[in-house]
Amino acid sequence: MTRSLLELAQAHLYGNYRPAPFVLSHGRGCELFDTEGRRYLDMAAGVAVCTLGHGHPRYVAALCEQVARLGHVSNYFYNEPNVRLAVELCRRTGFDRAFFCNSGAEANEALLKLARRHFHAQGQAERHKILAFDNSFHGRTMGALAMTGQAKYQQGFGPGVGGVVHLPFGDLPAVEATIDETFAAIIVEPVQGEGGVIPAAPVFLQGLRRLCDERGVLLLIDEIQTGVGRTGTFLAHEQAGIKADAISLAKGLGGGFPIGVMLCRERLAGALPPGTHGSTFGGNPLASAAALAVLDVLDAEDLTGGARRKGEYLSARLRRAVEEHPDVFEGERGLGLMRGLVMRPGVDGRAALARVRERGVLLTVAGERTLRFTPPLVVTEAQLDEAIDGVIAALCGA
Repeated sequence: MTRSLLELAQAHLYGNYRPAPFVLSHGRGCELFDTEGRRYLDMAAGVAVCTLGHGHPRYVAALCEQVARLGHVSNYFYNEPNVRLAVELCRRTGFDRAFFCNSGAEANEALLKLARRHFHAQGQAERHKILAFDNSFHGRTMGALAMTGQAKYQQGFGPGVGGVVHLPFGDLPAVEATIDETFAAIIVEPVQGEGGVIPAAPVFLQGLRRLCDERGVLLLIDEIQTGVGRTGTFLAHEQAGIKADAISLAKGLGGGFPIGVMLCRERLAGALPPGTHGSTFGGNPLASAAALAVLDVLDAEDLTGGARRKGEYLSARLRRAVEEHPDVFEGERGLGLMRGLVMRPGVDGRAALARVRERGVLLTVAGERTLRFTPPLVVTEAQLDEAIDGVIAALCGA
């Protein structure tokens, strides 16, 4: 069965991915099973998406109940789950307005358009530049790609969206020397996920907030991988004691169901009036019900606090692996349950990933040679131990 499915996949799916050579069938908590019955420990969670793991009963019940009631109506009409979700997200974050879409890239596109049109509406059309950072990742649509600070993702796609300036991540003096009256916004990730799980120093984020206030620039924060409790607070930038003007959320918010959202302050509420931006499926009842279920379980099971505690445990285990195998590992970094185990230069990240997978542990690689741990927030310490033991056995021969 698996062979025929793989052959069909290779014959008919577009070849822009490099999926592992097996077909997943079902999941339970932090475990996944393929069509041959083999078990895998999921330390990737669909790239920080499956907040509640797989098959969580409250999540399943919420989706089943909602699909039996109302699946889609478009944004020509309000729907109850979406209104409730908007209220809940604003309550949790302190923002005032929510725009819903389907993905992180779409949420970042909304941020880009919001920033530029806000100043256009204020009669400051010259303020259109966006400051982003080297090694960042904001998505693969043309606008989000322009803000992404990694040339490898842009190659071959011709001229990109103009007006985006990139500076070194963490270099506050460079930002201070660059920001002038032609800039609309700064966009930053609290942790550069695709760039190698690299946290921003709190003082850097605080400095960006100060400069934005001083020079009338919007601070946009990409919380797509870091949001919804993953780093031990609902939003990662809370840990720096600042507040953005607008943020993007996606991934973990839907727990596996596609959703994206831009949250902003009230003073930006008029920047995108009717007709200027939209999303056919944005805020549909199913996605909203899924997100509400995620938030309910996040509270009921204290998954945010758990991410902080289990993140500390994971960090300690990864540090021990570095200390015991310095010939293989260079270091560990991250926040909460978003952690990177950095391998030594010269290590083939994809080959390492395949060896780990053979041990029944599913991870992703970020920044070429960083093994990225983004497990479901329901993960146990015993499962983290199993995963790290599997990585060490696969890469260190222990």
